[in-house]
Amino acid sequence: MKPGGRALGIAESYRRDHSHDSTSDRDRSTLAGAVVRADCVVDGLAYEHCRVGGTDATDSVGSLLETVARPDVQYVLLGAIAPAWYNFFDLERIHEAAARPVIAVTFESSSGLESGLRDAFSGPELRQRLAVYRRLPTRTELTVNDETVYARYLGCDRAEAVSVLRAFTPDGGRPEPLRVARLAARAGDSYVDAVGAE
Repeated sequence: MKPGGRALGIAESYRRDHSHDSTSDRDRSTLAGAVVRADCVVDGLAYEHCRVGGTDATDSVGSLLETVARPDVQYVLLGAIAPAWYNFFDLERIHEAAARPVIAVTFESSSGLESGLRDAFSGPELRQRLAVYRRLPTRTELTVNDETVYARYLGCDRAEAVSVLRAFTPDGGRPEPLRVARLAARAGDSYVDAVGAE
């Protein structure tokens, strides 16, 4: 990939503050989008929020895509599939909105989320989340810089997904767009804390 190739990384941060009531901003998770070039130059940031335990994370990603509005971004990388306590990303909808390949990357092995979902939800809330979860592409184990990551991808094949992740990962196993987005999300989350304390 050329050094000027760009990816939009999207990651979240959430720290529950028990000193606030249940309707406070702490029931929102901060999503950050970071445009990063393959040569590791950060080329833009944007922020959104989604509800913890809600179903609006996919819409929030859509808003981030509209805010960033960068035709030079070639790939969208997501640092989770179920941020903000099972507020699932619908990868099909995100791929359709982005009109470019979408790769969701996670970093720990897992036996799946259905058991946790059934413990946390019931009725329509469970059925809605299970429907999105079961539509997700197959989780594939990949090696990046001798580290194991797990990816789901739409709009590209395995070989391209591996190539993209390696191109945007100069060290370790976390792609730079996701590393920067996670740092930005944490900073945005800390800002919410600081404003709330004033």
